[in-house]
Amino acid sequence: MAVVASAPGKVLLTGGYLILERPNAGLVLSTNARFFAIVKPLHEEIKPDSWAWAWTDVKLTSPQLSRESLYKLELKNMTLQCVSSSESRNPFVEQAVQYTVAAAHATFDDNKKELLQKLLLQGLDITILGSNEFYSYRNQIEARGLPLTPEALASLPPFTSITFNTEESNADNRKPEVSKTGLGSSAAMTTAVVAALLHYLGVVNLNSTKDQDKEKKGTGDLDVIHMIAQTAHCLAQGKVGSGFDVSSAVYGSQRYVRFSPYVISSAQVLGEPGTGGSSTPSMVGAVKRWQKSDPEKSLDIWRKLSEANFALEVQLNSLSKLAEEHRDAYKSVINDCSGLRPDKWSEQASEPRKKEVVKALLGARDAMLGIRYHMRQMGEAADVPIEPESQTQLLDTTMNMEGVLLAGVPGAGGFDAIFAVTLGDSGSNVSKVWSSVNVLALLVREDPRGVSLESGDPRTKGITAAVSSIHIK
Repeated sequence: MAVVASAPGKVLLTGGYLILERPNAGLVLSTNARFFAIVKPLHEEIKPDSWAWAWTDVKLTSPQLSRESLYKLELKNMTLQCVSSSESRNPFVEQAVQYTVAAAHATFDDNKKELLQKLLLQGLDITILGSNEFYSYRNQIEARGLPLTPEALASLPPFTSITFNTEESNADNRKPEVSKTGLGSSAAMTTAVVAALLHYLGVVNLNSTKDQDKEKKGTGDLDVIHMIAQTAHCLAQGKVGSGFDVSSAVYGSQRYVRFSPYVISSAQVLGEPGTGGSSTPSMVGAVKRWQKSDPEKSLDIWRKLSEANFALEVQLNSLSKLAEEHRDAYKSVINDCSGLRPDKWSEQASEPRKKEVVKALLGARDAMLGIRYHMRQMGEAADVPIEPESQTQLLDTTMNMEGVLLAGVPGAGGFDAIFAVTLGDSGSNVSKVWSSVNVLALLVREDPRGVSLESGDPRTKGITAAVSSIHIK
């Protein structure tokens, strides 16, 4: 029986840079863009020539990249050896497989270990698939002569193949052009593989995770998935990051505080291993250097940014409470304000409850403006484009449009992406404005679900296109 698990991508609304240090918090939304992992036996029966039960076969297939990787898994030390082209290797899946199998072996008693051994000797056939929203398909859309609109993006088949750099490579040495959209594809992929393998091997039961309270972390199957996924992801990228992308892939939308080192201490991944992109100055590295060179100013900006982040959190919590306790008034205000510019929202509040809703909406906007201001201050001081001028102009325009609550640069900022939180159905107007300035709005909305067990192969189920941008109803 094949096991299919999925994990969501993310958007970090607040907490960029700050969440690298505990106890600073960030607000992260999981999305309807999901990575899928399909795990099934590679062989119908145990191969008689399984090297005296010392090795087993692992096949990793990525249809979107037209890649297939073959490995030998050494069953004593749980290590993988790639036996195909090195260009087809995927370090995130490799670490996920090794640590998941090792966790299963460490968890089981002798009787279950024997069953595990037999299951592994059938080999592992792993397929990974990512929603189109994880990748940029600008080239395909433009090649078809279509405008850069969500409708054009929706016309692409689900799990569309990644285009090849035909201009820079020949037919014998094709390199996939993997341009990503910043939704956390590696974290979602790692989490999906870990979850599917753990369920397949009998370590966790993904059916039971629906009832686990994600606010009460520390026990349960989701926490096992989280621990292994964080460890595998850190090792694959060669550093211990903030971990919010893996956490949201496991638990879904949440208020995030950086995970405690105990989560990955068993794998002895504590600190910078000195591998990866250390030779290239990164935005995070530049900010850290600025902190060291000007500790007084940096501490002041971080304090003000943290206060602005908390202010937004308070207003969003207030809106959530109002939606629950005064649903009719809340829905009426959201519906009315969705067609108005923000400076006209107060005119719609004639009743006390409606005034409370409008007050919270405007308070959230003010908090986001403060967040953006302090993020720009940090960028200017550290000499990195956290909110580049071109983004500032577009974000200012967006925040002044009808029905727009928030707009900003997610995560660490830069030129990669922007987000908008809209009221009601006003997101379509945002998409049109963005398209007019050559910005493609993705088919992404907030979906609070974390890692999930799927009923079957997503390629056979049909995927329904989702609304563009994040919206509040």
